[in-house]
Amino acid sequence: MSENLDLVRSIYADWERGDYSSAEWAHPEIEYVILHRGGFAPVSARGPTAMREAARANIDAWAQLRIAAEEYRVLDSERVLVLDDVSGRGKRSGLEIGQLGAGGAHLFHVRDGMVARLVAYEDRDRALADLGLKE
Repeated sequence: MSENLDLVRSIYADWERGDYSSAEWAHPEIEYVILHRGGFAPVSARGPTAMREAARANIDAWAQLRIAAEEYRVLDSERVLVLDDVSGRGKRSGLEIGQLGAGGAHLFHVRDGMVARLVAYEDRDRALADLGLKE
């Protein structure tokens, strides 16, 4: 399990520097899901290329986007949950991400040393509720 946590920490180390370019950690058939706030339809993509495109579309909506891990939780032998703080300003709306509510979360499903499924929650409370966890 510590290998899974080490992998996730290394991914976040890149993200915290603003580097979203690597997907070497992604399984060739990775399932990537973005669960938006406010009832917007989820985004789903399969494979590293589709994941990059979906993530890039989400990232490009924000100016000065920054993500920082606040807490890592190893849930079981495959899943690592990261509660994170995201900051930035909407390019169109001008709204600060912080105005939209609490931080977000990412749920990593790791198999054989690669991320097989990644769920990006824009709403941390939803992540915790979906997983039956409390803050």
